[in-house]
Amino acid sequence: MNDERHKERMARKKAVIDTHIAQASDERGIVIVLTGPGKGKSSSAFGMAARALGHGMKVGVVQYIKGKTATGEQSFFERFPEVNFHVMGAGFTWETQDREKDLAAARAAWEVSLKLLADPTVDLVILDEMNLALRYKHIELDELLAALAARPASQHVVITGRSAPEGLIDYADTVSEIRSVKHAYEAGIRAQKGVEW
Repeated sequence: MNDERHKERMARKKAVIDTHIAQASDERGIVIVLTGPGKGKSSSAFGMAARALGHGMKVGVVQYIKGKTATGEQSFFERFPEVNFHVMGAGFTWETQDREKDLAAARAAWEVSLKLLADPTVDLVILDEMNLALRYKHIELDELLAALAARPASQHVVITGRSAPEGLIDYADTVSEIRSVKHAYEAGIRAQKGVEW
């Protein structure tokens, strides 16, 4: 492709994109769901937390399920007074093997989540692995949807975890499904610090 054709093609593309940008005039908090069996859902959410901090925003994090092992994201983000970080899980359900313990941990995490979702000073709330709490019926979808609908108008919420329910997918503004193409674990490589936790 020569330079002139490339320039014409990019000018047409720019016109289409500029039109879409001009039509997107609504500004409000959005709900983002990161789901699917692939690696990177929590990593993406914490990338958004870093971005929000870069803009001087306040961030609230509640980690469902996770909690047995200290993570790099917890160690990093707890350094910032603008981040309210809560690790509330009892560990992966296949490790705890105790439904009552898992349920109690999820309900305690939900109480903290409700406070963050009602706080107009919190700009971004991350509910990490919340989809698993929904899947195991530790938290009911209707409870979550009601809290999302009642939250401050400018507050953004990111919800991560496999198996997001259809009702949440329908409600969310942005949904990304992360699929696994290949994973080091399948080749016998252990989960490693700085990459998996």
